[in-house]
Amino acid sequence: MSGYDRNAKLGAYQSVSVHGGVACDDPHRLVLMLMDGALDRMAQARGFLERGEIARKSQVLHSCITIITELRGSLNLTQGGPLAHNLSDLYDYMMRQLLRAIADNNVEYIREVSALLAEIRTAWVAIGPQVSQVRSAAGRGG
Repeated sequence: MSGYDRNAKLGAYQSVSVHGGVACDDPHRLVLMLMDGALDRMAQARGFLERGEIARKSQVLHSCITIITELRGSLNLTQGGPLAHNLSDLYDYMMRQLLRAIADNNVEYIREVSALLAEIRTAWVAIGPQVSQVRSAAGRGG
């Protein structure tokens, strides 16, 4: 089996795995999966850039921008108040930094966005139990 065949099969498996997970997860978990996907792709992009694989770096960073666009689009700016607006601005900044990373081939922009998203992810994980309790209470009619 060639490297290309192996990579194609691995990609297909990962796609099925991700889509299978999406079908049964709650919204909190879905956002976490998006964040994890973006962080994973940024790590890949850093590796591609360090190895001089510019086209592959650009592809995965474009994917990161798409994911961050989805995260930004999922914000409820009406009910979320200043926090949602601040997150929206931060996501916008992240997308611009990733575009700069694509244009300038600068790994520091990718590292910066990875660190910012990792901080948001940590906070998101921390509120997970609260979200689960609210969802459980709502399911019981209370």
